[in-house]
Amino acid sequence: MVSHKEFQTAGKQPGLQIWRIENMDLKPVPKPLFGSFYIGDAYLVLYTTPAPSYSLHMWLGNECSQDESGAAAIFATQLDDFLGGKPVQFREIQGNESLAFSGYFKSGIKYQRGGVASGFKHVVTNDMNVKRLLHIKGRRTIRATEVSLSWGNFNQGDCFIVDLGKDIYQWCGKECNRFERVKASQVAIDIRDNERNGRAKVHMVEDGAEPAALEEALGPKGTIAPATSDDESVDVSNTRKASLHMISDATGSMKSTLVAQASPFKQTMLIPGECFIVDNGLDGKIFLWKGPEANTEERKAAMKTAEQFIKEKNYPKTTQIQVMPAGGETTLFKQFFSDWKDKDETTGPTQAYTIGHIAKVKQVPFDASTLHTNKAMAAQHGMVDDGSGKVQIWRIEGGNRVAVDPSTHGQFFGGDCYLILYSYKKGSSEQHIIYNWQGLKATQDELAASAFLMVQLDDSMGGAPVQVRVTQGQEPPHLMSLFKKKSMIIHGGGTSRKGGQSTPGTTRLFHIRQSTSQSTRAVEVDPCASRLNTNDVFVLKCPTSTFIWKGVGASGEEVTTGKQVASVLGGSPTQVEEGKEPDAFWTALGGKKQYQTSKTLQRTIKPPRLYGCSNKTGRLIAEEVPGDFTQADLAHDDVMLLDTWDQIFLWIGNEANEVEKTGSPKIAEEYVTTDPSGRRGVPIVTIKQGAEPPTFTGWFQAWDPTMWDSDPLDRIRAKF
Repeated sequence: MVSHKEFQTAGKQPGLQIWRIENMDLKPVPKPLFGSFYIGDAYLVLYTTPAPSYSLHMWLGNECSQDESGAAAIFATQLDDFLGGKPVQFREIQGNESLAFSGYFKSGIKYQRGGVASGFKHVVTNDMNVKRLLHIKGRRTIRATEVSLSWGNFNQGDCFIVDLGKDIYQWCGKECNRFERVKASQVAIDIRDNERNGRAKVHMVEDGAEPAALEEALGPKGTIAPATSDDESVDVSNTRKASLHMISDATGSMKSTLVAQASPFKQTMLIPGECFIVDNGLDGKIFLWKGPEANTEERKAAMKTAEQFIKEKNYPKTTQIQVMPAGGETTLFKQFFSDWKDKDETTGPTQAYTIGHIAKVKQVPFDASTLHTNKAMAAQHGMVDDGSGKVQIWRIEGGNRVAVDPSTHGQFFGGDCYLILYSYKKGSSEQHIIYNWQGLKATQDELAASAFLMVQLDDSMGGAPVQVRVTQGQEPPHLMSLFKKKSMIIHGGGTSRKGGQSTPGTTRLFHIRQSTSQSTRAVEVDPCASRLNTNDVFVLKCPTSTFIWKGVGASGEEVTTGKQVASVLGGSPTQVEEGKEPDAFWTALGGKKQYQTSKTLQRTIKPPRLYGCSNKTGRLIAEEVPGDFTQADLAHDDVMLLDTWDQIFLWIGNEANEVEKTGSPKIAEEYVTTDPSGRRGVPIVTIKQGAEPPTFTGWFQAWDPTMWDSDPLDRIRAKF
C-alpha cells in the first residue's frame, strides 16, 4: 500500500480536510481558507463523520492541467486504499459540484483566478493589500467567482463584492432581490471573519451611490450592463429514470452489460462479486457500486472505469461521479431502488446510521464531556482543541460588557448578545478566540454594541484573537464544547429592556434536540402543546410541577439534557412518556393540540430535503438547499418544497410571484411521479408563510414564529 505523509492525519478526526496538488505533491490548505479554490488547480477534499465514514472528493478547476488532474486521481486512489476502500468517492467539476460538496461551505464557494503554476499560494494573512472583484451567483448554492477588476464585469441583476483588503464592499445591482443580497452578505462576512480574522469593514453599496473608494479602485463608472438571465438548467423533476449496468473486466478491458433498462431496481440485482453502474447520465450523474467480493484491481480502478463509461456514452465532461463501497451507499444512490434495506437499519435519530464494513466501528454517542478524552469525536469543524482552556463570558448590557457568573456558563438569553473569550495553549504560546453570540431576538442596538465591543476587546489584546460571529442556532461544535458536561440552554427574553431583565413566564417550555453534529441544545419556546414533537424531548415548568416529556423517537442524550434543564429551572421533575401524559400536563399547556407526530425524523436513512422553486432566472426551476437546512433557508420570495418522504410540503413565501405560486404544484406532482424509487400518491400539502402547521415547523429546531417580523436584510446588516 502506498502511503504519503499527509495520509497519516487523514480521517483521524471528524470534519473537513482539504489538500491542493502542488508540483505533483499534496499540500494541506489552512482551515480559514476552506471554500476558496483556485481555478487553475486540483484539490482533494475529505469529509469524515464521527462513525467514522468518509466522503472523498476530487475537485478540478476549469483551468487545471492534465498533469494535475492525473496526480489528483492517483492520490485519491491511494488515499481510498489507505482508508481501506471505505470512502465514497466523488469527482467534482468547477461550477457543477454535488450537493454533498456544496453543503460543506454554507457561506459559499469562492473561485479565485490563477493557481500554483502562476505562483498563487493558500496563506492566511491579515494582508490588507488585496484588490479583487467577486461575482456572486446562486440562491441556494452560492458561488463567488473572481473576475477582472473592471466596471465592465458588473450587471444590474447580480451582487458583486469589491474586496479591497481593509474594506469589503458589497455592490447590489438595481434588480437584485433581498434574498440574493442576504446570501451575498454571507460571503462578505465570511471573507472578513475568516480570511481577515475579523479585521476588515463590510459596507453595502447601492448601484448609483458608490463611495469614492470604489471609483479609485475601478476607475470612472460607465453604463452598467442589464441583468443577464441565468442559463443554469436545473431540472424540475426529482430525478429522471436511470439504467443499471454490470461492469466486468474479465478480458482485461472494461465491458458493461445492461441489467435493467429503467429504475426502480431491486436490491438483489447487485451481485457481491461484481461492480455495477447506475447510469443517471441524463441528470448529469453516474454512480459506481463496488461489490464487496469484486476483485481488488476492479475496485481500485473504479473511478477510471466510471470516466471511461462517460466517454463511451458521450456524456458531458461535467457529469458528476460517485463511487461507493457496499455498505457506504449514499441517499441519492439508494433512491433508485424500491426495496432498499440497510444492514442494522436503525430507529433512533441518534444512531449514526452506518452499515456494512463501517458498522463494525463502535458507535460513539456524543457527550461534550468526553471531547477531552475522545479524539475520535472531537467535533465536526474547527475543533482547535478539546475546549478545556479558559472561558470568560460577558453579556452586553446597556452598551457595556457585564461578566456572567461562571456557574451559569452555557445559559444564554435569546434577546441578548454575548462575548465569549476562549484562551488555550498551543505549544508555548497562548491563543485566543472571541465568539460574539447574537440572540435571534436581540435588538439592533445590542447587535451593533456587541460588534463594537468585540473589536474593542480584540484591540486591547493587540489584535491577536480570532473573531467568530455566531447566530443563535448556528453554534459551531467547538463553542458547544466549552460548557464541559452541560448542554447549551437558550432562555427566551433578555436584559437591556426598559426595566432591565425580563421576567420569565410562570409556565415555561424548552425544546431539546440533538443536531447532526451530535451536540444537544435546549431552546425556550411558547408553552403550547402544538410545539411538541414526537422526535424530541421537552421540559415543562409550571408553578406547581416540572415535567420531562419524552417523545417516542427521542434519544437518551436528549433525555439527559432534559434532566439538566429541569435542575436549572428547579423543582423535582416527573418523567412523562409520549401518550401517557397526566391531565395536569395538558392543562399547563392550555389543552391538547395537534403537533408534529411524523416518525420520519427517526429514520435517518431518508433525511428530509428542502428545495426552492423560483423563476428568478426567467423560467421556473427547483434547486435543492445544500447541507443542514434551517428556518433561514426559507426564501420569502420563493415557493419552497420540503420532502419528508411521507409527505411533501409546498411553502408559499409572502413575496412569491404568480408564476411560482401556480407552477409549483405541478413541480411537486412531477417530483413525486418521477421519483426513481417508485413512490406514488404521496400527499402534497400547501401552506402559507406565517400560517405553518406543527407538522411542517417540526422539521426545523426551535421554529420562531416572529422571525419574519423583521427584514432578514436588516438582520444581516446588523452583523456588518
